[in-house]
Amino acid sequence: MADVELSPAERYAASRRRAAASRTELARFRELLGFQLDDFQVAGCEALESGRGVLVAAPTGAGKTVVGEFAVHLALAGGRKAFYTTPIKALSNQKYGDLVRRYGPDQVGLLTGDTTVNGDAPVVVMTTEVLRNMLYAGSDALHGLGFVVMDEVHYLADRFRGPVWEEVIIHLPPEVQLVSLSATVSNAEEFGDWLEMVRGDTAVVVSEHRPVPLGQHVLTRDSLLDLYAGHVDPTAPGPNPPINPDLMIAMRRRDREGFGPGSAQQGGRGGRGDRGYRGGGGRGGFSGGSAGFRPTPRFAVIDILKDQGLLPAIVFIFSRAGCQGAVSQCLAAGVRLTSPQQEEQIRAIVEDRCATIPPEDLQVLGYWEWSEALARGVAAHHAGMLPLFKETVEELFSRGLVQVVFATETLALGINMPARSVVLEKLVKWDGSNHVDMTPGEYTQLTGRAGRRGIDTEGHAVVVDHPGLDPVALAGLASKRLYPLRSSFRPTYNMAVNLVAQVGRERAREVLETSFAQFQADRGVVGLARQAQSHTEALDGYAQAMKCHLGDFAEYAGIRRGIADREAHLTREAGRERRAEAMRSLEEVKVGDVVEIGSGRRAGYAVVLEPAMHSGFDGPQPLVLTTDRQVRRVSVADTPGGVRTVTRIKVPKGFNGRNAPSRRDLAAKLREALPDVAAPRHGRRGSVHNGQSDDDAELAALRRRLRAHPCHGCPDREEHARWAERWDRLRREHDALVKRIEGRTSSIARVFDRICDVLQQLGYLVPVTTDDGRAEVRVTTEGQWLRRLYAENDLLVAECLRRGAWDELDPPALAAAVSTVVYSARRDDRDAEPHVPGGPQGTLGRALDETVRIWSELDDIESERTIESTGPLDMGLVEAMHRWASGRSLDAVLKGTDLAAGDFVRWCKQVIDLLDQLSKAAPHARVRESARRGVVALRRGVVSYSSI
Repeated sequence: MADVELSPAERYAASRRRAAASRTELARFRELLGFQLDDFQVAGCEALESGRGVLVAAPTGAGKTVVGEFAVHLALAGGRKAFYTTPIKALSNQKYGDLVRRYGPDQVGLLTGDTTVNGDAPVVVMTTEVLRNMLYAGSDALHGLGFVVMDEVHYLADRFRGPVWEEVIIHLPPEVQLVSLSATVSNAEEFGDWLEMVRGDTAVVVSEHRPVPLGQHVLTRDSLLDLYAGHVDPTAPGPNPPINPDLMIAMRRRDREGFGPGSAQQGGRGGRGDRGYRGGGGRGGFSGGSAGFRPTPRFAVIDILKDQGLLPAIVFIFSRAGCQGAVSQCLAAGVRLTSPQQEEQIRAIVEDRCATIPPEDLQVLGYWEWSEALARGVAAHHAGMLPLFKETVEELFSRGLVQVVFATETLALGINMPARSVVLEKLVKWDGSNHVDMTPGEYTQLTGRAGRRGIDTEGHAVVVDHPGLDPVALAGLASKRLYPLRSSFRPTYNMAVNLVAQVGRERAREVLETSFAQFQADRGVVGLARQAQSHTEALDGYAQAMKCHLGDFAEYAGIRRGIADREAHLTREAGRERRAEAMRSLEEVKVGDVVEIGSGRRAGYAVVLEPAMHSGFDGPQPLVLTTDRQVRRVSVADTPGGVRTVTRIKVPKGFNGRNAPSRRDLAAKLREALPDVAAPRHGRRGSVHNGQSDDDAELAALRRRLRAHPCHGCPDREEHARWAERWDRLRREHDALVKRIEGRTSSIARVFDRICDVLQQLGYLVPVTTDDGRAEVRVTTEGQWLRRLYAENDLLVAECLRRGAWDELDPPALAAAVSTVVYSARRDDRDAEPHVPGGPQGTLGRALDETVRIWSELDDIESERTIESTGPLDMGLVEAMHRWASGRSLDAVLKGTDLAAGDFVRWCKQVIDLLDQLSKAAPHARVRESARRGVVALRRGVVSYSSI
């Protein structure tokens, strides 16, 4: 309605409102921006200015960080502080740069654990762990804090780091306004309800609108086809959208050529390799497998995208090796996506950013291949790369100089690298233990990178045709917006001692019961009860189906299960016996024995130079010389079947294994003795088990009961048995479900109680009686050390300190020992034979033995109290960490390992972080000093490079 239609009083009121609006901080903030705010951004900002907390859930690239930036603006305008938190350091670095450009370096600081810049500034960007540590320490930096922004808050679903987010949300002072920025999650209202409960008045702002619409496509061998039929709106396809008929015709043609549903080649795994079309050496890409179907080569995919005007593009490949292989294939095919001017600009940026890298490290880091690919507009981006290399790729891509990035899914987390198109090579990914189908939420997160706001009118999601691709299933992924947020919160030992120290045990229980995990658990009981009821009905049906007219088939099935369980037990026992026998064979060899090493990649013959006098954590390890003149130690890991002495030769007195001529001469004598060796032994793997099976009285009795049971002669026995197996599987699932229902109420607090019991048993907490006669617990001196240890293995670290396991270690050895606590090898990087500097009986070897023993004791204690324990220690980084801390070159450190430079740097920074904690928390001055020196020794060369 125009002002002329209003009464004088109404026009005056409207004028007052406009004047008031022009004086708001939001109006002033808008003047700083070069664009108009969307409705959801305005709603979030207005909620903040009115004093409310806010949860903003919006698609990737929608601009939700504007609301977080407005919180920073409000803090500065009101003379208060703002903390901007992110889940990863790369995001913190990026956000720090953004805010410095707006407010200047004096107003903005950065804290990421290993980087501190202007930490007392009114605006500080930090990782969430840093804020959690501040809260527990009661840091003075919290004084005057008005706003906390939690970017990518849906990260609280992360199993390992997610709990930190909930700790921060629960423990922040009530006067702090919380700004939570999330991807579009399907249960945003539930999350908002919880925030309202623990933080007070919270506005929930949800937007599912993408500012840049997203088109869905499939790239077949020779064309790029739309996924949906022409009349479907790709931004709102609805349920079961019709598929493009041309695409279905192309899929049927592909199916006729041998890759249809149910085909032996379906799935894209196995086969004979892809002749360089996909995957790096058969790892991480597609394997071929049918003469009738050849996947589109990666360089051809890039050509098609270029011809269609769909560059720049991010190509997601769920494998580091696949990413590197893709870059190599593009280079080999002569792909060049840059002009001479762009290439010159790229080379100048690369040389400037990498000027600090010592020349001798460039070859080790793969610098020349990497920089050549960048100059052509192509790059990889994954966690195995040096952080400096990743940051350079991000900068060049953001500037529009690099046109194609082959990336793993870690790139989907917040890093500002928008593209015109996103390409997915397949819809199956490795989850750490299995190949699993991509979820709609994951698909949405990955393809959300497509479409640059203010540049593109439309983004494009492209799935490359591959064996097993079903367009209908793809449409199901692309059309759903299901991304539920599930809490991963769990109490830890460090959390327990900090809470008890601050508020006491009883109040701590109450605090933990306010967690999002408990909130969801309480809400979920109704659904679980319904599921349990359906189980009961199904069990009744299965019981009817397995009934036998000859007798009690449930009893008969129980005997069959007993036989299977007993056979499995005997197999495990036989395996233990074989290992013990192998260890005995290694212990018994003498100098001069020629032994057969029966299996493994180093199988063959060797002569014993030094017997295994002692057993470390790897068992006996005699020193041998092999036929190819290698001197090394042999462990059970090399020869699970043990060694067999086949003859003897004389080893010269004073033999020196470091002397090449001596090794050559003795190896020649060894080879001469081998023609007289007796026939090789036969394997015993089957005989041990069968012997135990035949002789086992319990197993024999079960087999007799089985044959004597009336149901054994039933002609429908196997049909009944199938129903019995289904009944047993469902019964076990049902029993577990009932336990879950029983354990839901106060489940988090019960875990906390068990953790406190362990801490009390070990002396970190002691019972006390308060002045009013209540039973409470108090944190002991040892518990105060634990308060300052934030490692995932926090209790193990505290126990190693308390028992003096690391007291005698110098800085390199301490760094190596600490690495076993933080390191976890990737599945394909595990080393079966870790080498310990100084040998198993050296200072470090003994310390590692003691560390393993302490871990084993804690594991037993946790098992008794049904506390989820961390996995066994990993020794795979011990030698590399020791070498680096001793000042060795990067080449010497990485030689002979499968470690990528980026992985090594990442693990080094985690070791530095824990050493830094030890330098403050360790009870003994010698350990604190070694930790301080260890930090300095590790923080050099590639480990010290940073964009900040």
